[in-house]
Amino acid sequence: QVQLVESGGGLVQAGGSLRLSCGASGSIFRYNAMGWYRQAPGKQRELVARINSGGSTAYADSVKGRFTISRENARNTVYLQMNSLKPEDTAVYYCYLNQMERLDWGQGTQVTVSS
Repeated sequence: QVQLVESGGGLVQAGGSLRLSCGASGSIFRYNAMGWYRQAPGKQRELVARINSGGSTAYADSVKGRFTISRENARNTVYLQMNSLKPEDTAVYYCYLNQMERLDWGQGTQVTVSS
């Protein structure tokens, strides 16, 4: 009953930037956390960033200082600003929302960084 719609993926050169957006709708009352996973070929799914209901953020070491997660609570929207992109950031990025014991994912958006 939760719908997550992502946008903002694309093809960029190394050093460039992208901003991913994820809008949530449906049965949302109060979330515990929202964030982004990514899945690259040959790699395990990685938690990139998350923001909890109190606004606290956490990042994977591989993206610290380059990526920023933020939210607009009134719009049930979470963003991922990605700067200084590297080829190793190439992956499908998935938005997730956690509330109570439920976890929902978006459809994923492709990010490709050329060298």
